Amino acid sequence: MLEWALAKAEASTLADAWTGGAGPGGAIVLFDSGGIRDTASGGFASVEHALPFTADTPNRFASISKHFLATSLLRAKVPLNATLGELLDDLPVPLAKVQLGRALDMTGALPDMMEVLWQQGVPFTATLGRAEIRSAVQGLSGLNGVPGDEMAYSNTGWRLAQAVIERQAGMSYAEIIRDLVAPFDSTIRFVGDETEIVPGLSTGYWHDGSGWRRGRYGFQFSGSGGIAGSATALARWCSALLAGRGSLDGMLARLTAPRHFNNGMESRYRLGLVTSMLGDVALVGHGGSLPGYRNHVLMAPELGVGVVVMTNREEEVLWPALRVLSVLLGQDLPQPAANPTGLFVEDRGPFWAELTPGAISVMGGYERLVADGANGMRSLPAYLDLDLARIGDDILEGTIGGVARLIRRASPHTTLEPRLIGVWRERQSGLEILIRADGTATMPWAGTIGVETVLTPLPGGRALADLAHGPWRHRPCFWLGPDGSLGLASHRARILQFDRVYKGAS
Repeated sequence: MLEWALAKAEASTLADAWTGGAGPGGAIVLFDSGGIRDTASGGFASVEHALPFTADTPNRFASISKHFLATSLLRAKVPLNATLGELLDDLPVPLAKVQLGRALDMTGALPDMMEVLWQQGVPFTATLGRAEIRSAVQGLSGLNGVPGDEMAYSNTGWRLAQAVIERQAGMSYAEIIRDLVAPFDSTIRFVGDETEIVPGLSTGYWHDGSGWRRGRYGFQFSGSGGIAGSATALARWCSALLAGRGSLDGMLARLTAPRHFNNGMESRYRLGLVTSMLGDVALVGHGGSLPGYRNHVLMAPELGVGVVVMTNREEEVLWPALRVLSVLLGQDLPQPAANPTGLFVEDRGPFWAELTPGAISVMGGYERLVADGANGMRSLPAYLDLDLARIGDDILEGTIGGVARLIRRASPHTTLEPRLIGVWRERQSGLEILIRADGTATMPWAGTIGVETVLTPLPGGRALADLAHGPWRHRPCFWLGPDGSLGLASHRARILQFDRVYKGAS
């Protein structure tokens, strides 16, 4: 039996807390295959002007936009097994060989352009249009790994997929989305960048520890995250997906059809949607994040119900969405994991993870951890699926993004490897990084300005940088390769290689 009244009460409790905080807010919408069942909202869409956030307030969907693009590709019958090079011109050879399906299910090993550009010193607030980012894509030197081996989140494949559907349809992506949603809710629209005016759009905010600040993001959004609309608009669309109305007949099943790694194992990430379980109920959904905006949608297809949580505040919203849905479905929330805390690393290479109570950062990608019922832990995959077992307090073993991993606790007393000290020059761009004996480094940032970071030494000739990008934290890993070069790697970008210019920096 579905508990609509209890779910509405839970949603209202969450929304009332936003109102009580007198800051940015959000909306929660409960829906089924017949339409919207109930809403709750609170807080401000504009703190400066004290405008209330309602279920009809336009917001940025961010990465929830992805399944709209996947829907467009499926409707146009673009073959998922075609390579990007068969569908687009002028791509670097490594990218051209990646299949479209792998570009969409995050197993394509495509470096994420935002993180590549961060590592090259481009502020995320820099205004970069579509042509400039496409030019940067064409300059990529390689892939993060072997396509099909690992699920690692990247928006690059979705940027390229937008170009694919525009070529196939012979129209702009904004026009494609307009036509796609017109039978269901015409208020949903594609927005190219943050300078485009969206009437009534909420302002995004993040908290710096002392007060709320406006979020900024200068890069072109692309089909990976550029949809804007209200919580009710998204709920109506998802209701139509659940019901398979009109042109969406059978579409949800196609979007969530199993995708597999090279080893045959099934991935939880599908085509812009992630599969998971709440008790014995199968769920599909996806999150979305831009500076100052956090959203999540969760659906239980077999029961024909779902929830949208949409906010203009930089806070995790997967758990609030689960709270509301668990009450609706009468399912217990997962139990928190009794996980160890601290930094863990593989014996070799740049892979690392940091565990905090109930959560994990995998090379910078955050996921919440819950107990797996067998003295281990698993993620509640907003994006990245993982299962880990404890071997004592200092070793974790399992799969992360489809890859078998064994990671060991890194001693907090590790000292900086002397071989890291010096000046290093990136092979393609010529950008330089200075690593000092005192454990600090100067990294590229905003042209010739540079940015300082304190390194966290790791065993085996490795160290983590620590850079703040507004509300986001970027912690790329320096690691010495067998040939003496210096690699720089994060969850989404692992291609930059540096050669030593000279040793002994003070």
